[in-house]
Amino acid sequence: QVQIAESGGGLVQPGGSLRVSCEVSGTTFEDSTMGWYRQAPGEERELVALISSANSPWYTGAVEGRFTISRDNARNTLDLQMKSLQPEDTAVYYCNEVPRIQIGSDAYWGQGIQVTVSS
Repeated sequence: QVQIAESGGGLVQPGGSLRVSCEVSGTTFEDSTMGWYRQAPGEERELVALISSANSPWYTGAVEGRFTISRDNARNTLDLQMKSLQPEDTAVYYCNEVPRIQIGSDAYWGQGIQVTVSS
């Protein structure tokens, strides 16, 4: 049974830092490309960072140089360290495989974690 549990997040002032983490079970985590997605109010969910099974990272231009993705295959966890946060980074952040996990005809997502950047 697949389970994804995101944690961390919260409220931070512009320019601040925050980390979100997730723990994954029921998948072949160490063999999977993993990613962090986010969905801002009224927007589509977007992939912002991924890390391959060989530990190669990729970042979308909006976060490159500010976010760092990392994984721990021994613990099946995925982290996203975020710095120099801006109000436009406000969103619900989700952890998932890339492409995202599909169970039957449905995409599987965890509950996500809220990140709010505001003064």
